[in-house]
Amino acid sequence: MKTSSAILGCLMWILSIAVHATELQPEATTAVEDKSAFTARTEMVVAAHPVAADVGARVLAEGGHAIDAMVAVQMVLNLVEPQSSGIGGGAFLVLHDADTQTVTTLDGRETAPMDATPELFFDADGVPRRWPEVVPGGLSVGTPGTLALMAEAHARYGRIPWADLLAPAIELAADGFTVTPRLANALSGYGGERLKQFPEARRYFFPDGAPLEAGEVLRNQSFAETLSRIAEEGPDAFYTGSIGSAIVSAVRGSPVNPGRLRSSDLNDYRVVERPAVCSEYRDHRICGMGPPSSGALTVAQTLALLEQFDLSRYQWTDVEPWHLFIEASKLAYADRNRYIADSDFVSVPVAGLLDLDYLASRAALISLDSALETPTEAGQPPGSEWALVSDTDRERAGTSHVSIVDRDGNAVSLTTTIESGFGSGLLVQGFLLNNELTDFSLAASREGRPIANRVEAGKRPRSSMAPTIVYGPDGRLKYVLGSPGGSRIINYVAQTLVGLIDFGMTPQQAVNFGRIASRNGAVDIEENTWSDAWRTALESRGHENLKVRNLNSGLHVIEVTESGLIGGADPRREGVGRGR
Repeated sequence: MKTSSAILGCLMWILSIAVHATELQPEATTAVEDKSAFTARTEMVVAAHPVAADVGARVLAEGGHAIDAMVAVQMVLNLVEPQSSGIGGGAFLVLHDADTQTVTTLDGRETAPMDATPELFFDADGVPRRWPEVVPGGLSVGTPGTLALMAEAHARYGRIPWADLLAPAIELAADGFTVTPRLANALSGYGGERLKQFPEARRYFFPDGAPLEAGEVLRNQSFAETLSRIAEEGPDAFYTGSIGSAIVSAVRGSPVNPGRLRSSDLNDYRVVERPAVCSEYRDHRICGMGPPSSGALTVAQTLALLEQFDLSRYQWTDVEPWHLFIEASKLAYADRNRYIADSDFVSVPVAGLLDLDYLASRAALISLDSALETPTEAGQPPGSEWALVSDTDRERAGTSHVSIVDRDGNAVSLTTTIESGFGSGLLVQGFLLNNELTDFSLAASREGRPIANRVEAGKRPRSSMAPTIVYGPDGRLKYVLGSPGGSRIINYVAQTLVGLIDFGMTPQQAVNFGRIASRNGAVDIEENTWSDAWRTALESRGHENLKVRNLNSGLHVIEVTESGLIGGADPRREGVGRGR
């Protein structure tokens, strides 16, 4: 493909929103609002913003690999959905390679600076500070990994030149894009207040002192120049060049909570290929990202506990399967909170957590008629270090998910983040920096026992991101999915898999489905859904702390069938599917 052909016509193509999509009539839904299902014959992108999905679909139409589309989509998301992800953050990639029929997982998670210590977030009296106090500014910023992951994956699998993939985002940044209601609304919350503390962010997001409004055209010339430099020089411009120097200056010179990041932290950053965590559920093989993500392991535990029960005897509207789901989630989160952290620093008992005898013993604690006491205690899986103490800190929801299948059958499941909405609030050369270090436990120990997810130099904070690839009973690729949502991501993904596998839902039905979540604490029920009706039935089983909440998942699902692809995009956000 010629470079000029990728650039010319890109903006015209972006403006034709539905060229490559086949839209179906809305399906029955139980969520707050409906969203139409969509299908494609050979290739599909589902992403959190229409323009980003359009750009990805264009790359696939030009013969690009799923990885090429991923790179282009991520760069556009950085621009149009800056509150959720970008090159100032980190990401996990789960890739299905159609040629080898194998799963590869790449860890682009942020790392703690080498100057970080377990007492990073302590006050002068040696007491851990509160989460809202330490998020703004440089202290919470980890070494970004998203761009390194994009470059590494592209070097391995890419077909289209790197610069061509960045061109759409560069043009949009220079020419302007339309502010969405979701971005405008986010500026009125806690994230917006955080941005106001920093001059660069304040000028960009609050021009003339007022927040951006939905519908106005926003330009980001600084980001266009940043991406142009990266397009020309590659990731070295970011990790060893002038962009990296600007990042370090912003972090260390932050007017609020100056941080400890150094140029050497950026120079030394590496993407890590890790073993995929794969498990079986009702004849399906489910694969995801291992530690430092807790996503795949905790999803696997939740489903393995549920597999001890015959859900086929229930309808999806019955309360019984969701009571069981809550109980399984409690037990899985209890183990997560104690044992899972960066496996380069902590011995995570991966095999023990998935041991079938151990899981059967844990499932035996579940009763169909009554709820376990909350919080439920962690178990002792084979190979575990009993000296560890549980960590109950929870990451916040500032994340995005992309699902892609290309014409050759390669599939990408990418979950990407800057942690909480708008990250640290530091805007550097047009992009926001993460606050990922607050995904560590703010405390280092409790009652004299160490916390697995404590801060350590060079360590990657535990995550709940759960990009997932599923193979059907015939061994073929069947589903590609994932979600944003902070520490509830695990619940969202596991519940969606139950809907797809146990209740035969279509992707859109499973995504529309009213959400329910338990992280071994309160039981969260999504507001304005039929699941409100569960309250009395759940309380009668002993669930005492039920809360009706806005559960803002952002699930994106692709189902692979013999006749083509079927997509589902979460109605709670602005995501869409595009393909042909």
